[in-house]
Amino acid sequence: MPAVVEIVSFGYLHEEPPTAHLTIDLRHHFRDPHVSPELRYMTANDEPVRTAVLNTPGITDLVEATATAIAAFASGPSAGVVTVADGCAGGRHRAPTFARALADRLTAAGHSVTVHHRDLDKPVVQR
Repeated sequence: MPAVVEIVSFGYLHEEPPTAHLTIDLRHHFRDPHVSPELRYMTANDEPVRTAVLNTPGITDLVEATATAIAAFASGPSAGVVTVADGCAGGRHRAPTFARALADRLTAAGHSVTVHHRDLDKPVVQR
C-alpha cells in the first residue's frame, strides 16, 4: 500500500533532531565528506559529494532497510504520514544525500514523498 512519507535531513550540530517515526543517525558508521578538503564546502547539491556518500559501503543497504521499515509503518492500522529524519554532523553531505536516495527509492515504489533539508544551506560547522 502506498504511503505518504515526509523525509527531513538535518545536522546534529545545529539543533535537536526533528520529531519522526524513524530517526537515522549517519554520523558514526559512514564516511564524512567533511574530512576531505575538496568536498568540505560543497553540499549534497554537488555531484562529487553525492558520489562519495552513495559509494560508501552500507548506504544503499540502509536505504533499502529504511524503505522496508516505512512500508511496515504504512501497513499498520492507522493511516497517516510516516516521518523519517536522517541526520549527520552538519546536515550538508550525508543526510541530504541519503534523504534524496531514499525519496527516489520510495517514489519508484509508488509512495508520495516530500523532502526537506533543514540544515543544507547553513554554514559549514568548524570542528
